[in-house]
Amino acid sequence: MSVVPSRISPLTQAVAAALALALFAPAAQAQDAPAQTDDEAARTLQTVQVTANQLGTVTEGSDSYTPGSIATATRLVLSPRQTPQSISVITRQEMNDFALNGIDDVMKVTPGISIVTYDSERTEYYARGFAVQNFQYDGIPMARDSAYSAGNTLSDMAIYDRVEVLKGATGLLTGMGDPGATINLIRKKPTSELAGSATLGVGSWDSYRAEVDVSGPLTESGRVRGRAVAAQQDKHSNVDHYQRTNKVFYGILEADIDDSTLLTVGADYQDSDPQGSSWGGIPLLDTTGNFNKMPRSFNNGARWSRWGQYSRTAFATLEHTFSNDWVAKLQLNHQVNGYDAPLGAAAGGNPDPVTGEGVSMWLGKYVGKTTSNAADLYVSGKFEWFGREHELVVGGSVSRKRWINNGYSPQEGYDGSVADYRAWNGDVPEPDWQWGYGDNQVTRESGAYLVGRFDLADPLKLILGSRIANYKSPDTDESGVVVPYAGLVYDLNRNYSVFASYSTIFKPQGNQDEQGRVLDPLEGRSYEAGLKAEFLDGRFNASAAVFQLEQDNYAEPSGGLTPSGGIAYRGLMGVRTKGYELEMSGQVAPGWQVQGGYAHKIARQQSTKVSTLEPEDQFSVHTSYRLQGALRGVSIGGGARWQGSTFGTITNPADGSSLVHRTDPYWLLDAMARYEFNDRLSATLNVNNLLDKHYYTIFSWYSTYTWGEPRNVRLTLNYKF
Repeated sequence: MSVVPSRISPLTQAVAAALALALFAPAAQAQDAPAQTDDEAARTLQTVQVTANQLGTVTEGSDSYTPGSIATATRLVLSPRQTPQSISVITRQEMNDFALNGIDDVMKVTPGISIVTYDSERTEYYARGFAVQNFQYDGIPMARDSAYSAGNTLSDMAIYDRVEVLKGATGLLTGMGDPGATINLIRKKPTSELAGSATLGVGSWDSYRAEVDVSGPLTESGRVRGRAVAAQQDKHSNVDHYQRTNKVFYGILEADIDDSTLLTVGADYQDSDPQGSSWGGIPLLDTTGNFNKMPRSFNNGARWSRWGQYSRTAFATLEHTFSNDWVAKLQLNHQVNGYDAPLGAAAGGNPDPVTGEGVSMWLGKYVGKTTSNAADLYVSGKFEWFGREHELVVGGSVSRKRWINNGYSPQEGYDGSVADYRAWNGDVPEPDWQWGYGDNQVTRESGAYLVGRFDLADPLKLILGSRIANYKSPDTDESGVVVPYAGLVYDLNRNYSVFASYSTIFKPQGNQDEQGRVLDPLEGRSYEAGLKAEFLDGRFNASAAVFQLEQDNYAEPSGGLTPSGGIAYRGLMGVRTKGYELEMSGQVAPGWQVQGGYAHKIARQQSTKVSTLEPEDQFSVHTSYRLQGALRGVSIGGGARWQGSTFGTITNPADGSSLVHRTDPYWLLDAMARYEFNDRLSATLNVNNLLDKHYYTIFSWYSTYTWGEPRNVRLTLNYKF
């Protein structure tokens, strides 16, 4: 895979993207012709008979790698081709096929998303040059967790139908955040008929997982329906003295109050209980300035180190459909993300390559929680204007986040030195922790939004909208911030559309200038244009897009001090990212599903490249095929992931100079096979990192790196009842 030179113009990139899209269109378009057998056609049609709601099409039971409709971008329920932004969706079927049991697993296969690993409990996602910190649950934005809780990035996938990743700025519905992307986790819903499954899995390094999922009507009339999901995973690791237990419980009830009103209430409980947690990564360089190559099994954490975390969520939705088919929907969400983290790790300094001296322990204990409450109310529907039918959404949302934290230090005199880093095994005593400080912060957000989809002509649709956003924290008070949105979609024919969109987002900051004034919020803007296609009545979707993202008021030290003596900053025209993305998902032939894409981006602040921990080029594809005839019941599949080099500037401990450390590009291959013994019982084998590739990610801020997982195998038995 060659790296696209940065000198290629956006226009050339767009043309190349359109040509590439045309390459994989014919295979799918050929399926528009009636070339299927009767059995195959019946089976294909059955896969799209799935439930849709105000969140889009439920993917569970569809056997598909593509969604039917989505609502993450604007609250309007639209097909991917009708949505004027790039969006990637990982469906329930793809999660089942490739054992994507955690959100990290999902992000690894999502086109255009890269992951930087900080340590055993923390990861950060990146898209289009920015960290992805905007999370939604069933379309409700939830405030970002505190620095001491991974929270969202530890989510277990047992309770979710799909994960939608909307690329670009998403301020219309999220309000505050960065312009890279938004992750929307859509929960499983109760079914109208009794259904259930039990799953048992075993994997490399004594890793075990069990799931039970039961759903169906709770009354004879079927007007009350429920669902319960429970999962537990005991995961050991290739990393020395590290293991983690995850527990998940989820319950949801739906009740038809009358023929037009639906009430939904639910709750989930997730626990992450690790032992031997690492903290930070492995130092990139030794004291001589050479790469500090440690075994992939090396763990810098003490044996008692434990970054325990939990989340508790309760939610409710009331939805009413009026006689004119307008819909009003109220959504409420309450979430607690807590942590109890006594941490110790051999993480400070650089080791001597001979003696192993030069490293000390990081030590600290953090106990706290973030309590978030959010509400969203909107009405949507269609109306006639100038002889054409249009759509409108009017709504508002409020949220409040309170973070409470207590920090502890080791008792005076605790010996945190590491005699020989290369002989470190984590066998050191835990300190007697002494309370040091506390935090108690409240953040509030609110906003009102309006968006309309206007039918200007049979092939031409215009989406216009705006949000008025308010934000208040201990450092910042912003009100009346206007966050506009615009999108245009033109249908070339029944398969192809061209689109363009402009979206924005903002993010308050606490940095002050030399006069003590808080800098204006970071302002993100996203420009995107491209070509989208759908075939087989939406069972195959593809897109090609060129984009530019900008973020202004980027804080840079001014060289002076604030009136209180702190470092003063000035706001600059900030980061600009240019690039393009190609993506395809869905059925390319009966029984054959595929999902994948290619992404290229370059991010700069003025003339300097930034966001270099995210690769400039990356590719991923995952596919499965259900065999027919004598091999009916057998499915085979595989995946391939490639990313280009990443780099960061670090300090050379040998002489104090700055240097750039680069990782090598790498390929990762995955494989899967499933055998269905009958309609109820199946077994699935997954192999990740099939060729056992050695690779690592870097975190240049701390001059550290983390090894990727070696080859690992998982066998899963699933029984449906």
